[in-house]
Amino acid sequence: MSVVIDITGLPDERVVFAPSPLAELGAALHVLSEPAHHPWLHGWSTTTLAGLKPDLAGRLAEADVLWRSTRSDILSPTGPRPGDTLAEELDAVDLLDDERYVQAALEINCSSDYCGEGPSPLVDPDARRRALDRAAARGPRQLEFARRLLADPPAVRAWVRRLLEDCEQAFFADVWQRTRGALAADARHKTELLRHRGPAEALTAASPAITLEEDARGRRVVVDKLADGRTTATDPAVGPGLLLVPTAFGRPHLLVLHAPGWRPVIEYPVVSPELRAGPDSVALMQRRLEALAHPVRVRLCRNLARAPYTTGELADGLGITAPEVSRHLKTLRQAGLLTARRHGRYVQYRLDVTVVARLGSDFLEAVLR
Repeated sequence: MSVVIDITGLPDERVVFAPSPLAELGAALHVLSEPAHHPWLHGWSTTTLAGLKPDLAGRLAEADVLWRSTRSDILSPTGPRPGDTLAEELDAVDLLDDERYVQAALEINCSSDYCGEGPSPLVDPDARRRALDRAAARGPRQLEFARRLLADPPAVRAWVRRLLEDCEQAFFADVWQRTRGALAADARHKTELLRHRGPAEALTAASPAITLEEDARGRRVVVDKLADGRTTATDPAVGPGLLLVPTAFGRPHLLVLHAPGWRPVIEYPVVSPELRAGPDSVALMQRRLEALAHPVRVRLCRNLARAPYTTGELADGLGITAPEVSRHLKTLRQAGLLTARRHGRYVQYRLDVTVVARLGSDFLEAVLR
C-alpha cells in the first residue's frame, strides 16, 4: 500500500523543501490532542496544556476535528512555497472558497471521501449527513463545530483563524522561534542534495519511506504508507509543484496531502528519538503478533491509532461489512490491543498505542505514518 504522486515532466526545481509555520502549528496541536502518539514530547505537551487559559483550551477542544485523528488540509501550505509567517499562510487559506474549505475541514480520517471528488457537504445532503455523523462520533463539541461551520462558513472560518492566532500568542511563537532554524537548515540540506545528486537521493534523505520510481511510463514519488492514494504534481488547475515540509513535532507521522485539486505536500519528521521497550510475557506477545498478522486488522490499527471509531465507521471506511469488522475487533481486544468506550449511543474503539509501542517502534511508526 502506498500514496503515489506522479511527477512526470515536473522540473526538479519545482520540488521544494521548505518549513511551514502553519504545518508546524498543526503538528503541535495534534501533539496536544494526542500526546500518546508522541511520548518523547510528554514534557512539552504537559507543560503547554497546563499553561493554557480555560477559554483557549475549550476552543481547542471544540475544533480538534481539524487536527486530532488526522490534520486537515487547511493546515498545510496552499501555495508552491510556504509563507514566512503564520499570518502569511493564514492569508493564503483565506483565499480558499467556502466549499473547498468546508470539505477539507470536515474530512475526518477513516472517511472514504478523501480521495474522491464528491460534492461538498455545503451543497450535497448525503455528504452533509456523513460529515455530521463523523463529527457526532467524535463528541458533542465537535458536532456543534461541524454544525456551525455548515450553517455559517465565513463566521466559523474567522473563528478558526482567531483560534490559531491565539495559539501563536499563547505558545506557538516560542515553539517556532526555537524550531524554525533547525527546520530551515534541514530544508537547505535536502535542497542541496536535490541540486547535486538528484530527486531520488533527496527524497529518500527526507524519509526512507519515500522513493522515486522511474520507467517508460514516467516518474512517480511513492510514499510507503498503510493507505492507498494517487495524485499528480502537474495539475494545470493548481499549478505544478511538490512541496516537502520538515517538521519537528510530526514524528512518527509522515503526512501526504493528496486530495484532488490540491498541490501535493509531504510533511516529514526530522527528529527520531527511540521508544523504550517494555516487558511482556512470551505468550501475550505471541497472541498480539498473531492478532496483527491479518492485513485487515493492520488496516484497522491504522485508523484506530489516530482516533476512536465505531464499528459502522470502520466498516464504511474499509468497505467491508460491520460483522466482519466486529470479528476483527474482537481478536484485537482479546490480545489487549484495543480499548473501548461508550460515548452516548456510540461504542468507540481505539488502539492502545502504549501497548503497541512495546511491540516495536517500526510497527507503531507504520500505522501512524
